[in-house]
Order: sequence, then C-alpha cells, then structure tokens
Amino acid sequence: MRAFNAELSKLFSLPGIWLAFLIGAFAPAVIAALDSTAQKEKIIAGVSTRLSEVGYIGLALGVQGVIILGVLAVSSEYLTESSESGGGNQITTSLTVVPSRFHFLLAKAGAVTVISILLSIVAILTTVSATNLILGEYAPAFEASRLIGAVCYWIFTALLAFGITVLTKNGIIPLAVLMINSSVVTVSYLLTKVTKLAFYLPDKAGFDMFMFTSDSFHTPFTGGLIMFAWVAVLFIVAAIVFHRRDVTS
Repeated sequence: MRAFNAELSKLFSLPGIWLAFLIGAFAPAVIAALDSTAQKEKIIAGVSTRLSEVGYIGLALGVQGVIILGVLAVSSEYLTESSESGGGNQITTSLTVVPSRFHFLLAKAGAVTVISILLSIVAILTTVSATNLILGEYAPAFEASRLIGAVCYWIFTALLAFGITVLTKNGIIPLAVLMINSSVVTVSYLLTKVTKLAFYLPDKAGFDMFMFTSDSFHTPFTGGLIMFAWVAVLFIVAAIVFHRRDVTS
C-alpha cells in the first residue's frame, strides 16, 4: 500500500500529468460537441442520423489523456535526475525504495488504473453535458452498462500504453503509435477491411464494450474479455522483461 501511495504521489507531481488531465477531461466533450452539432443539423434537414452513437464516439476517440498518463508513468522513471540528486535515473531510486520489481510495477499499474477511472468519470460528465446541451430533447439516453464499458476501455488503454512503455523504455514510440491509432481513422479499423482477425485487436475489441453499431463484431462482454487478455499478456511480458533488464543501462 505504501508503494501504491508513493506512485500516486509521484504521478501527481509530474508536470505533464496536468496536460493528460486536461486532454482527458475535455477532448471527448469537444469531439462529442462537434458530432452533436453535425447530428442536429441532420435532424433539422430531415436526414437520417445515428443519435445512439453520439457522445460515445467522443469517449472512444478521446482517450489521448489516458495514453499520455500510461506513457508518463513509466517514461518519467528513465529521465535523468539533476546533478544535485546524483545525475542518475529515477528508476534507480525507485527500485532502492521498492526492491521487488514486480511489486513496483504492480503499484505503478494500480496508480495508473485509479487515475484512469477518475479521469474517465470526469470525461463522461463533460461529454454527457456537452451532448445534452447541444442536442437538448434529441440527446440520447446514456446507458449505465455502456458507460461502464467506456470506463473499462479507458483503463485498458492506459494499461496498454503503460505496458508498451515498460518494454520500450521510451515514451516517444508508444505515444506516437497509440496517438495515431486513436485518431478518427484508426489503423485497426483499416485492417478490418483486409482481415477479420483485426477485430481481435485490443482497440477494436474494446470498442464493442460500448459502441453498439452495425460494425460491432463482438458482444460487450467478449470485447472486454479480449481487450483484457491483451492487457494481461502484455503486462506479464513487460514484467518478465523488466525483471531481467539492467535498469542502469
């Protein structure tokens, strides 16, 4: 518990974490607002709409905040400290305080999970508010089960970013790859046009936890299970690699 509290405190002390909070809290709402405006124009014009997806699209595409969170949680450990602190990496100090590398990773992943939950709840509140404000009486009813699926999607996305960063020891690669893949046209979506195996990629499977569209390939439970499996396997591989790694190199 002491290691978990220390990791929470460490995360909140990072300057970049506030950018993650800002993006995580408002990016989904902005996307939802733009989509709501477009859908309202269609309603006025008498054109067919997809109101059932409004709001949820913002939660699906606005995960950049938790991606930054997952990456920062690990990459910050490999930053060089000031000369007053010895000029080494933070990871060396962290492992001196928590000698067990597995407990260290578990505490850090736990801190990322808790903050992801809080951030996703704030994002849901801002997204629902923006959607209701613009659509008014046309706003869809947000279902609790789908919102829980969205929270799980945010948690798993943050942990995927966390695990990949543990493997790479560098925040640039996972940040670039995951940010691009969470854009409007994702690589995973394009791959589904080539092979059905792409529906088993973590983000595509995760979408099915709360995005109920004609393109849905899995049930919400199956989609969540597949994404969780990706997270679990990645965490195990990352833990093994981290255990064997010389952190001073």
